[in-house]
Amino acid sequence: MQNNSHYAHLIQQQAETYGQRTALKYRDYRQGKWVPVSWNDFALRVGQVSRALIARGVAVQEHLAVFSQNKPECLYADFGAYGIRAVTIPFYATSSVGQVAYMMNDAEIRFVFVGEQQQYDTMMAAAPLCHTLQGIVIFDPDVKRKDGDTLSVYFDEFLAQGTAEHQAEADVRRSAATYDDTANILYTSGTTGQSKGVILTHSMYRAAMEGHNKILTVDDTDVILNFLPFTHVFERGWSYLCITWGCTLCINLRPHDVQRSMQEVHPTCMSSVPRFWEKVYQAVLDKAEKGSIVERRLILGAIRTCGDFWENYEARQKPAPLWLRAKVAFYRKVVIPKLRKAIGIERSKCFPTAGAAVSPEVERFVHAAGIDICVGYGLTETTASVSFDHKDETVTMGSIGRVMPGIEVKIGPDNEILVKGPTVTPGYYRKPEETAKAIDADGWFHTGDAGYLKDGELYMTERIKDLFKTSNGKYIAPQLIEGKLTIDRYIEQAVVVADKRKFVSALVVPTYPLLEQYAREQGLSFGSREELCQLKPVKDMIWQRIQVLQQDLAPYEQVKRFAILPKPFSLETEEITNTLKIKRRAVYDHYAGLIESFYA
Repeated sequence: MQNNSHYAHLIQQQAETYGQRTALKYRDYRQGKWVPVSWNDFALRVGQVSRALIARGVAVQEHLAVFSQNKPECLYADFGAYGIRAVTIPFYATSSVGQVAYMMNDAEIRFVFVGEQQQYDTMMAAAPLCHTLQGIVIFDPDVKRKDGDTLSVYFDEFLAQGTAEHQAEADVRRSAATYDDTANILYTSGTTGQSKGVILTHSMYRAAMEGHNKILTVDDTDVILNFLPFTHVFERGWSYLCITWGCTLCINLRPHDVQRSMQEVHPTCMSSVPRFWEKVYQAVLDKAEKGSIVERRLILGAIRTCGDFWENYEARQKPAPLWLRAKVAFYRKVVIPKLRKAIGIERSKCFPTAGAAVSPEVERFVHAAGIDICVGYGLTETTASVSFDHKDETVTMGSIGRVMPGIEVKIGPDNEILVKGPTVTPGYYRKPEETAKAIDADGWFHTGDAGYLKDGELYMTERIKDLFKTSNGKYIAPQLIEGKLTIDRYIEQAVVVADKRKFVSALVVPTYPLLEQYAREQGLSFGSREELCQLKPVKDMIWQRIQVLQQDLAPYEQVKRFAILPKPFSLETEEITNTLKIKRRAVYDHYAGLIESFYA
């Protein structure tokens, strides 16, 4: 049941409709089971948060931070804040002390909710740098507080601060809520420069909900597995959308447990990034490789035949030949159900994916497996979706879908994708110059992505700022090349070097367990990862795979030199952002000597 009410009212209204039905589930690691939360209990917690915030003197449109991994309490804090017209600002659970201090000071935050020990420790380390900080609320009761800590209380203690006498003020605030109110400020992690706080209003969310409601067919019978952090606008918007539909939202606390969670909750829908499906694809290929000859032929035959059927007939809404339909029917009866059971998706309804380009091999595979992946495109500044695949219309491989209802898209100078509509941010918090650069006088938001429109579908070609120009004058799109390389199960991460260089080179982070297994099978000895990555047979094997992966690239786009790195790019070394995007400048600086050796 769709409920597009203001978020100040939404949870209470859903509780009136659904009562004791399950709204949320989360895995309790101590009990080893998934614990349900009813709509009534959800509404109860939201109301308690609203009263407690009133008790702490939180003002209308005051900024509150939520610094946590995904937990039900994140949603209680969000909707409790909306109920009294406060603004929540989510921090990535992996944020550093410096990042936390910057956001706290930039947004002048007095109160912050923290999740587990890591976030508490980081917040306490940042506290002396946070000029406005007055209080910390800890979600996890197992967090060990530091000696002398006078700032923090546990979540239960915080809830107890709100009493019946605070309800009247909460009711007044709720009744005065408007769609012009700011709901969130989301700080973009940024691959270069300082973070910018993107303002998201309740009217932007409302417009996004209305647009999706016209296209998607998710309803209150669906089970949603939450995977991406709530801090990410894609997951935040998607989860809120599912709450308006009355779905059961299963919250995955630890990202590395997502495969296990899928097999336990059997979701019908889940938002994700392409890298997730790349890993699933690699796992299936690995399973085929290790199986018997018959298993290998069946799995690879099913992927190839069902993938071709989807791409050439189903996606184009064209009738297929009888012989092909018969082959597909066989694979869908004998092979595909086993694949889907192994993945944990027996029932597939809607699996939106965005955040990066989806390679044709992966898109074809997911559809071959009968999983209804919905490729889309969006940004924090557009409340996520600008475009996505429409189920009842033609889908073309490589497109990023059709423009969402109510949104305008046009192609500007340098083929830049420009967006206008009610989901576009009014600007960056306290950054008028940055806002003026991003949103022109006519209201068009400049995405920084190059692309084109064809037959009603949108295509993205590259990030304009990431477009490299070699010293020979050739333009290179590094993300295209990196996307091809990371399809391979032996390659976990890749960074391309080409700007102002004679040719393309690459830094490759391998999938270490697989590489170690390969070396052992070849009888190679090594004492460390450094030694492993320098073995000539290992480098030759990776090079052969790179050559196969890039064979359809133009000669000037192909990698000519590469190195295998003994350690991954990480948050700790500030080589990747919280959304796992590469910080190219940091990587280039850290490996400057190695890169120069490619061109010596």
